[in-house]
Amino acid sequence: MSPEPPPPDLTAPPEPSPTEPSLPELHSEIPPPERYPFWGYLDLAAFLAIALFALMVDQLLVSAFLSVVHVKPLYVALPAQFLLYGFLLLMLSVIFRRYYGRPFWQSLRWVPTGVSTSFLAASGVVVAFGVMLASVLLRTPDINSPMKDLLSDKASMMLLAVFGTTLAPLCEELLFRGFLQPLLVRSLGAAPGVLLAAAAFGLMHLPEYGYSWRHGLMITLAGASFGWMRLRTGSTKAAVLMHAAYNFVFFVLLAVQQGASHGR
Repeated sequence: MSPEPPPPDLTAPPEPSPTEPSLPELHSEIPPPERYPFWGYLDLAAFLAIALFALMVDQLLVSAFLSVVHVKPLYVALPAQFLLYGFLLLMLSVIFRRYYGRPFWQSLRWVPTGVSTSFLAASGVVVAFGVMLASVLLRTPDINSPMKDLLSDKASMMLLAVFGTTLAPLCEELLFRGFLQPLLVRSLGAAPGVLLAAAAFGLMHLPEYGYSWRHGLMITLAGASFGWMRLRTGSTKAAVLMHAAYNFVFFVLLAVQQGASHGR
């Protein structure tokens, strides 16, 4: 006669059901948090190569057109600049969608700002007057530059003002604060990333101001403020609105200055 089986141990934990995964298995199915930004320096290098090539083609086409059609250079350079920005943003969209399957606007953090538009506009105005004060303290010279030539008459200034408060802030902030800055912040930290992206922003504008380092420094300071707003709010849209208000202040002051000089 076989011995009887021992009674079940009621204090032992129940065996996991064969149809239900154990706790470690459930935990292993949770995906790791997504890395942001998802792009890397190889993507940045490829984009810069495309940008340099597109810039050279843009300048050649503008020069060729102006040699045939004799119009004011601004009327050709401004549309060409807009087309260049559009092409670069299109290439960025292709990189995001082709290699990562990600949407363009969301990837560049075109999201609600979390603060009021009036606050962003006021911030841009404050930065504009702060940059003007710093320019006075640094004794930034009044030089003959390509930008000054573009603002030589009322029609040109109005055209440049419309572009400078709408399309230019949008495109520049998407590229510098939407694409470049997050990569630098992830690699170097918040302050170095913001400052390095602002320095690149200032270098891009140097030709417009005759390569004056003081003007480049002022633009870098402005770019750092836009970058801080992008970092604080997590929204590139916030940087765009602040940038637009900043540019608007300078165009208003230029219009007042031109009106005063013509009234003499």
